[in-house]
Amino acid sequence: MCGSRWTAEWNTIWSEHKAGADAANGNQAFAVALQCFVLRVRPYRAGDFPRLLEIDQSCFVEGIAYSPQEMRYFLRMPTAISLVGWQDDTIMGFVITDRFRPRRASRSMGKIITIDVAPAAQHSGLGTLLMSAAEAELKKEGCDYVSLEVAVDNEPALRFYKKHGYSVLKTLPRYYLDSIDGLLMGKRL
Repeated sequence: MCGSRWTAEWNTIWSEHKAGADAANGNQAFAVALQCFVLRVRPYRAGDFPRLLEIDQSCFVEGIAYSPQEMRYFLRMPTAISLVGWQDDTIMGFVITDRFRPRRASRSMGKIITIDVAPAAQHSGLGTLLMSAAEAELKKEGCDYVSLEVAVDNEPALRFYKKHGYSVLKTLPRYYLDSIDGLLMGKRL
C-alpha cells in the first residue's frame, strides 16, 4: 500500500501540510503518510516464524538460507535476542543475535547470527534500525564486542557492515556451501 508511491504521494501530502491546507484533512493525511512509512522494531513472537522463514529464503540461496529446523534452533536459544522490523503491519526484516562469555573473560561477546531484510524493504533504513537495536540490546546484556560472518562475494552486505563500523578480522576458507569463503567481521560496542 505504501512502498513505491512514496515520492509522489509524500511530496504532495508534505506540500499541502506545509502550506496549511485544510488543517483537519491535511494533518490527517500527513499522519497517515507518516504511519505508512514508519519502521518499527519489536521482540520476536512465535507467530512470526513463517514470515521470518519466508524472508530468510528470499534473501539467501538454498544451502545458505536456514532450514525451518535451523531457524527454530537459533530462535529458541536461551541467550538469543531476536527482533523483527515491521512496517504497515507486515514484518519486513529481522535479526537474531546470541551472546556468550568466552572462557576467562569478564564480559560477554555478541554474535549476529543473521540479519535479513525483505527485498522490498532493502535500502529503506530497516537494516540499520535492526542492527542498531540488536547492538543496543547486546550492550545492555553486557557485551563489549560483536562479531558476524559474511560471504566474501556478498558485496551489499559487506558495504552495509563496513558502514556500521565492522572490520574484517579473518577469512574463513570454504565457509559457505563448502566452496565460498566467508569473512569474520567484528566491532567494539
